[in-house]
Amino acid sequence: MMKKKVIFDHDGGVDDLLSLMLIFTMKNVELVGVTITPADCFLEDATESTLKLLTLFQQQDVEVAKGDLYGVNPFPYDWRAQPKIINALPTMLNVPLNTSALVEMSAVDYMIHTLDNSNTPITILMTGPCSNLTQALIQRPDLKEKVEEVIWMGGAVDVAGNVAMHNHDGSAEWNVFWDPYAANALFAMGLNIKLVSLDATNCLPIDIPFLKQVAAQNSYPMSEFFGQCWASTIPSIPAYEFTYHLWDVMATSCLEVGEEAIQFTNIELAVSTQQPNQGQTYRSAGNHQWIQVSTSANREQMLNYLLEKLRRGFSDNK
Repeated sequence: MMKKKVIFDHDGGVDDLLSLMLIFTMKNVELVGVTITPADCFLEDATESTLKLLTLFQQQDVEVAKGDLYGVNPFPYDWRAQPKIINALPTMLNVPLNTSALVEMSAVDYMIHTLDNSNTPITILMTGPCSNLTQALIQRPDLKEKVEEVIWMGGAVDVAGNVAMHNHDGSAEWNVFWDPYAANALFAMGLNIKLVSLDATNCLPIDIPFLKQVAAQNSYPMSEFFGQCWASTIPSIPAYEFTYHLWDVMATSCLEVGEEAIQFTNIELAVSTQQPNQGQTYRSAGNHQWIQVSTSANREQMLNYLLEKLRRGFSDNK
């Protein structure tokens, strides 16, 4: 079976790191590289976590490149600091830091290099902002033909966003809001884009009943570790203005699950770059920027899929 070649671009949050681990369980995926965007994280913390997870899962041959682009709307510092907890968990403390997978190229240069030297098209999975990919294709527009598809966790089309900031109307989702100019440019490139938006992920909050299901199978190292990581998000479960969801994990699962679990609709979309709705992804009939948007998801199927994926050890073969 021909494996799907993937570059994973993440921004270091708890769900980004869980997504990386989920990829390691996928038989149909060849992870060719990881790039990190310093958005919902501090870059060095996210780099350490990424490198340790490669070691934990015996995937040290996967290259890692650090990003050096910063968006116009920074994530709150409290959110960026939260992933530091992951490096303090017992499982991670017992993993040595091996930097051999780290490349000297920036994330943008690494994307250009990897796409340019690939004999087959590559899928780009993004669970943070899209700045690295957008900049790579601005510099080398000829490489668009090397992009099989883009799977991006971002946007809120027919539901409210999750940005609650001064001078903003709350219509935007954070991964788009961080760099709306990059998102606007990406939508105009004519790529095959699957946008995993809040429209679908809203049905998958991380709640205590789900965590109990994960805990019930903690004899499996993957389940135990995922449960530890999700427990670090407890300050958000529940909260009157913010709840943690399976945002990035759901987007990552699109590498493997079908339309029976996550439904997509082809929509002409645009991105606002101006206040008060900067970063909003909105319907724009007639602009010919067709984006596949996740409009709904089957919660039971998604949770059962994840619970099954977690019934394994770190070094189990895919």
